[in-house]
Amino acid sequence: MVIDLVVTKTNDGYTAEIPSIKGCESWAHDEDTVIEKIIELSSFYLQVPVKQLKIDRARKEDNRIIYKLIFDK
Repeated sequence: MVIDLVVTKTNDGYTAEIPSIKGCESWAHDEDTVIEKIIELSSFYLQVPVKQLKIDRARKEDNRIIYKLIFDK
């Protein structure tokens, strides 16, 4: 499966969310940390081990970066 992961730069750090999973969002001071946190959270929601999740940067739009979260279910 492939789902979108959206990272947004805000005034006080970064937020990350997976729009297709209600409540799957995170915040951190830097981009790397917010991605680590959202990967762990998505692993919990999807019930897939973290090691099976892959992330690929798809595109950038203004202050948002869209990644693709790739996994087998």
